[in-house]
Amino acid sequence: MMENLVEDISKEFPAAPQRVKMVFAVHMPTLPALRKEYGELLISCGIVGEALEIFKDLELWDNLIYCYRLLGKVADAVSLINARLSVTPNDPRLWCSLGDVTNNDDHYKKALEVSNNKSARAMRSLARSAYNRNDFHTSKILWESALSLNSLIPDGWFAYGTAAWKDKDLDKAVDAFSRAVQIDPENGEAWNNIACLHMIRGKSQAAVQAFREAVKFKRNSWEIWENYSKVALDTGNIRLTLEALKTVLNLSSNKQFSVGILDKVMTMLEEQSPDFVDTHEASDDANKDTRQSNQLLDITGDILQQIVRSGGSNAAIWGLYARWHKTKGNLIACSEALLKQVRSLQGSGLLHDQMKFAKYAQASLKLCKVYMEISSSTGSRRELLTAEMHLKSTLKQTMDFSDTEEYKALDNCLEEIKNLIAATA
Repeated sequence: MMENLVEDISKEFPAAPQRVKMVFAVHMPTLPALRKEYGELLISCGIVGEALEIFKDLELWDNLIYCYRLLGKVADAVSLINARLSVTPNDPRLWCSLGDVTNNDDHYKKALEVSNNKSARAMRSLARSAYNRNDFHTSKILWESALSLNSLIPDGWFAYGTAAWKDKDLDKAVDAFSRAVQIDPENGEAWNNIACLHMIRGKSQAAVQAFREAVKFKRNSWEIWENYSKVALDTGNIRLTLEALKTVLNLSSNKQFSVGILDKVMTMLEEQSPDFVDTHEASDDANKDTRQSNQLLDITGDILQQIVRSGGSNAAIWGLYARWHKTKGNLIACSEALLKQVRSLQGSGLLHDQMKFAKYAQASLKLCKVYMEISSSTGSRRELLTAEMHLKSTLKQTMDFSDTEEYKALDNCLEEIKNLIAATA
């Protein structure tokens, strides 16, 4: 369509009298402006060669230089720039273009010199160059100077914030990213950086608000949702934490989950674990708190079950799953999860690594305690016998750690179970 519009202007038909009738009905740009727009459209479509001829005909040197760079014709670009500099040696744009082509900072400095330090483009280029050299302090100062000349550049404020962050100037970094989202409120990455900076500074509530904006525009980034869950937990918002964790699982195909966050959530839920009060006797406030706790516990269970069903569970997840079942009052399911945790901790390193043995011993103790609770509530001896057999086998295999507290705890547990078995005989 654009091509036809440009070509039809030079055609004899329709005749001038017919065209004049419509001259005030359309907003018709000048022919050079129309051809320039057409050339830019060609570049966006990847037809650089044809665009190059248009810009050459219109003597649009900046656009022509850009085409040479896209085509990798560095020598042609340098030749053209030098030819133009012989005509206008004090044009800072040409010096900046020469710097872009040759990757030489001296040309950007020359652009600043001929512009009396008023070339924002030269300052931005020097700032990027300094950043690439890991000279973040210089980059930050140059970005600050460049943005004082032209502040309406969202990418500039973002780059300034990044340089300030690398330079550990967190206050300026927050200010820079805040300016970036003022210009472009849909910049999800800038919102994410603001939130992360607030996390670093310990401002959890402000971080939650920033993450709430970030996920509006970066909904498919599980990394942002994971950070969101961390800061939501810091504010005590368990429901929001669980929502974020659930989203992380869904976005990562059940491969990404934070055991640490889930552990803290379970601890908080265990501390406020409802006593399942009689709804007729309890107050309305107590009923409301109980319902909310049950809802949060159910959501936590859904997340743990999703991880377990996906096959990505490990010893820590089985331990959390066991705690969840115990909080729900299901001791049988709790013992099954603990048994799987114990089995997942078994391995060749168990007999030689004290840290691994300690984890295994702790899981075994929890398993045997649950077996004892089941036996106490049902009167069954089977669980006690299973626990006795497990402890005897464990103590026999791990005698190298007989002087550790964990080994002694297992031995004491075995004696307690033997006494219970004898009492029920």
